[in-house]
Amino acid sequence: MLGRVLVQLAVVVTLMVLLSTAVFVGRYRLRETRVEWRDRIRAAAPITVVLAIVLLFNSVARQVVPDLSWMIDWNLTWAIYDIEGQFIVWLQSYSTPAVTAYFSFSYIYSYVFLLVFPVVAYFALSNTRPLRELLTAYTLNYTLGLALYVFVIAYGPRNIMPELVQALLYDTYPEYQHLTRQVNRNTNVFPSLHTSLAATVSFLAYRTREIYPKWNLVAAALGVSVAISTMYLGIHWAIDVVAGIVLAYISVELAHLLVGRWSLSTWIDGRVPSLETIRNR
Repeated sequence: MLGRVLVQLAVVVTLMVLLSTAVFVGRYRLRETRVEWRDRIRAAAPITVVLAIVLLFNSVARQVVPDLSWMIDWNLTWAIYDIEGQFIVWLQSYSTPAVTAYFSFSYIYSYVFLLVFPVVAYFALSNTRPLRELLTAYTLNYTLGLALYVFVIAYGPRNIMPELVQALLYDTYPEYQHLTRQVNRNTNVFPSLHTSLAATVSFLAYRTREIYPKWNLVAAALGVSVAISTMYLGIHWAIDVVAGIVLAYISVELAHLLVGRWSLSTWIDGRVPSLETIRNR
């Protein structure tokens, strides 16, 4: 079942990326990319390696994070509930099959598309800074998010109020449980990484709106849809979403600062001699 869901996800997201590449990127940028792709890969390689290491560490660490969290025992679930009450119940009172289908699509497909397409769009630019900022912001999201998951225990609305909050995603599309179980933990809902990563893409799309004006609008709409979907489907509290937006803002600002003032590829160029230098020795 998991294999079938992954294949379906890959097919749908690939089609979305191809269509968006044609609409937003354009032929002339793709022609330039065919000539400059090696230099762009070289510039983005260091942060790409760091991101890969962080993702690998996250996949392993999430197996032990709940145990560490219970050792610290900082449970904010009821504090969150006391602040926002039954907001999620109210939100779900407007549920319809069509709305559920839209937000389920947003939570699964639009979210993955939001993460993948900007990599393609920014790789198509001769200036690699937007790409490096994007990958750095992803790295910071996962790093800071994991740290918060270690310290904070928080159960989602559908776990705390099962008699009031419907698990709309799993009730309507039960096959997606096989996918979300691979990355989600019941005690790790603060902050919402779905929201933080979607908001990160939206913030960076706004910063590059002069380059990709239409993508800026689409990224904003999809980012809002993903954030709402996490609440509508009963997975996250509104406070989780707010925290996710704050995490996204911090990650984007730190990425801008780090990429602007410190470059691993430049450091490597300065420390590792080129072939021409070696030959002249």
